[in-house]
Formats: sequence, C-alpha cells, structure tokens
Amino acid sequence: MPKPVFIALDFATTTQAREFLAKFADVEKPAIKIGMELFYTADGFAFVQAAKAQGFTIFLDLKLYDIPNTVEKAAYNVGLLGVNYLTVHAAGGKRMLAGAVSGVTAGAKAAGVVVPQVLAVTQLTSFSEAELQATQQVSVSLRESVIHLAQLAAEAGVAGTISSAFESADIHAHTPAEFLSITPGIRFAGDAVGDQSRVVTPKRAAEMGANGIVVGRSITQAADPVAAYQQAVSELND
Repeated sequence: MPKPVFIALDFATTTQAREFLAKFADVEKPAIKIGMELFYTADGFAFVQAAKAQGFTIFLDLKLYDIPNTVEKAAYNVGLLGVNYLTVHAAGGKRMLAGAVSGVTAGAKAAGVVVPQVLAVTQLTSFSEAELQATQQVSVSLRESVIHLAQLAAEAGVAGTISSAFESADIHAHTPAEFLSITPGIRFAGDAVGDQSRVVTPKRAAEMGANGIVVGRSITQAADPVAAYQQAVSELND
C-alpha cells in the first residue's frame, strides 16, 4: 500500500477549499488534512462531511489538548464523523491520549463508521532547538523530548506521531514496529521554507523513515496542484 501524501488545506474559507478540491475531480481522490483554520469556519463541520462523501480520506488536524475527560468527549464527537485520522497533543499525557483513543473508537462504533487513527503531535516543526528550550524550559534536547512523547503515545494506544522527518528514525527505534511517523514540514527542492524550521523533500522524508507526509503550500500554491501532488506521491514511494 503506498505511503499517503496528505494535502494540507490551509485555506481561509471552505469556498476556497472546494475550488481547490475540484481540480481533483477526474483523478483518484487524495488524502486531505483539514486543520483548525478551516474546521472552525461556520460550515467547517459540513465541509468535512461533504469531503468524506466525495471519497476523500480525511485527516482532521485539531490537536486536541485538555483534561482527559474533555478530550475523550470531544474525540467521541469526532468519531461520529467518520474521518480517518485525528490529532492530539502528546504533551497532554498518557491518560489524555488513551482518552482520545477511547473516545474516537466509541464514537465511530456508535455511528457504524471507520475508527479514526489517533496521531500525537510531539514537537511542532516550527520549533527549533533554541525555541524548545526557551519556551518549555526543559532540560532535555528536542530529540529526547520527541522520543519520550512518542513512547508515551505508543503506550497509550495511539497509532503514531506527527513529527519532523528528522525524528522518524528515532521514533521507529523506540516504538513498536507498526507505530507510524507522519511528517509535516515538507517542501520540494527549491521551494521557500516559510514558517517551518525543519524541512525536507518528500524523497528525503521517505529515506528518513516517514510512513506518510503532510504537504501544504508546495501543492496548494503550485501552478498545477494535481501534478505537484503526483510528484510528491512518486518521490515518497519510489
């Protein structure tokens, strides 16, 4: 099975997102990442439902982070939607992570739909080593922090992590074989880095152990988004 390329729909409105997805009307439907900006619009919920009905694989990137009970209840409602992936923050701890898994599972079973895979965000790819130390005031390195959070997620029954490709090898070395490393911070060679601190190409992400990648502007702002998407799939899976 090919490793997935998730297109990050970082649009301000669902109208813009629909116009973009219309470009894929005559090709195999890609996996799409719907984040907070789009989901929290007035019709974000309906947009998710419509995209799912059209055959898109849905990665709902809400990065849930709250007390375990609240996250479990929120995850239950996400489970009802029939999405394929949901993100939470690993820093919420093992009980919160387990609550998210329990919630989406119960919600999906109640609705008779696919059970979403929960992915835990370790450290944001916009974070540099210096920013981590200054912001979180931790004594461990970025690498050590990511490994620790990935292990917590695995112990809680989470399917995998959202982490930089630079951490994929370490994550795989310290978690079960089936544990996923999905990596954002992806750009094609020559593209602008933007607000990311740790970026790689799709090909390099594969070499570093990524099980899937999240690509935004390199596809959504390309002159030919379908061709750019197909290039990313090819680089990741060749």
